[in-house]
Amino acid sequence: MRFLKRLIALALVLVIVAGAALAGGWLWLQNEVGQSGPLVAETSFTIESGEGLASVANRLESVSIIHSAKVMRWQAKLDGTESDIKAGTYVILAHASAADVLAQMVNGDVVTMRLTIPEGLTTAQILRRVEAADVLSGPMPTGDLAEGVLLPDTYLFGAGTTRTQFVNRMEVAQTALLERLWPERQDGLPIMTPQDAIILASVVEKETGRADERGMVAGLFVGRLLKGMRLESDPTIIYGVSKGEPLRNRAGKRRTLYRSEIDRKTDWNTYQIDGLPKTPICNPGADAIAAVLHPDETEYVFFVADGKGGHLFAKTYREHQRNVAAYRAYERGEIQRERGN
Repeated sequence: MRFLKRLIALALVLVIVAGAALAGGWLWLQNEVGQSGPLVAETSFTIESGEGLASVANRLESVSIIHSAKVMRWQAKLDGTESDIKAGTYVILAHASAADVLAQMVNGDVVTMRLTIPEGLTTAQILRRVEAADVLSGPMPTGDLAEGVLLPDTYLFGAGTTRTQFVNRMEVAQTALLERLWPERQDGLPIMTPQDAIILASVVEKETGRADERGMVAGLFVGRLLKGMRLESDPTIIYGVSKGEPLRNRAGKRRTLYRSEIDRKTDWNTYQIDGLPKTPICNPGADAIAAVLHPDETEYVFFVADGKGGHLFAKTYREHQRNVAAYRAYERGEIQRERGN
């Protein structure tokens, strides 16, 4: 009888220990599967038709979307969802946990929509596009949104995404991009904060839309700032006049700057103020932001449009004057050809 009692007591102890171990293991798994993932910026991920969870989890780990493929598989086994993931393309948000990613795949929250926001638009212009987008639902976000806080890009999303969610994604995307790029910036730059980087990038974005010129224009502006020279960027004048809206004459046609506007001192007119404008003058894209954090090394100090979508660069003011004269001649020729037609 005494032996039997000891045997029962031992069995109870083993049951308690096993239960504690299971509880501890469950708590550990929930902590692991729920922790923020390693993904630094949102990305898309495609599950092929017929692909199993093991393959998907291994690929997610290999591209640093989740920390551990094993943890995801264990969670799916515990949930009974190992065979429930669905094929398709998913948008994975930055720092999404393994639990979040697994839930997306089980629920089938695949990409069905896309919306492109071009680089160089002001916040007001972006918000107008978002409001007019039929692929989004719900009201616009409330409250004021600062200039330059949204990251232009082509965004993929599922049906039912609201306008507020979309705008929030653009803001979060820019924050994530800066968190990644700012610590790796080039030494010796005349920009002290991430906000300075966005301001200068916005000027670069408005000055050139050509990928082969961004680094050069960024390097030229960085050089001017280091020399104590003013940026003298026409788009900064326009922003001070119209907050980035196109300038138009009384007939409603696009026009160039007036002399009085060039001479008018505003918080953005870099012909009249030293250093950077007060705020960004648009929402720059990722390439423009990267360009100001890693600008090209250049001796160029001046540049002017060439009339063909690019610019003519110069190291001296005399050379710059020749380039300006060439551009004026090109303009006159274009006007004459238009009149001839």
